[in-house]
Amino acid sequence: MSKKLVAYFSASGVTARIANTLANALAADLYEIKPEIPYTQADLNWLDKTSRTSVEMADKASRPAITDKNVDIENYDTIFIGFQIWWYVAPTIINTFLESHDFSGKTIILFATSGDSGFGKTIERLKGSVAADTIIKEGILLNGRESKEALSVWIESLKEKY
Repeated sequence: MSKKLVAYFSASGVTARIANTLANALAADLYEIKPEIPYTQADLNWLDKTSRTSVEMADKASRPAITDKNVDIENYDTIFIGFQIWWYVAPTIINTFLESHDFSGKTIILFATSGDSGFGKTIERLKGSVAADTIIKEGILLNGRESKEALSVWIESLKEKY
């Protein structure tokens, strides 16, 4: 069986809860992607077009710095990456994470939390941050209240797909 990692970015704690539950269900290692400058409530106000998140999402080249790059991606075959959807894409800190490591030959399965928006152009925007032979799969969109049992059902369904 391949070694798995659940890496996640969580600005409000919702994605962190799901990532912990998923790592437990997978018996996977867990890694938090932390920004050097933490996001404030004002930063997360997506209705304010001048907020930090709105500005970052408008600037596709924006790459917020992360605090810890010391996860050894080489040790993992499958990496589950979780985040909240911002403007129908992953926060650009996910690009920072992907660009900080070599994902050649790896499979990345995405999971995201969102109130109502889908994955949109997430995979398209992340593909340029990894090697050409990295496989990125759209996984599952969650609302933050899923149980370990529900995530286990999803994990079982992945065995048939990937």
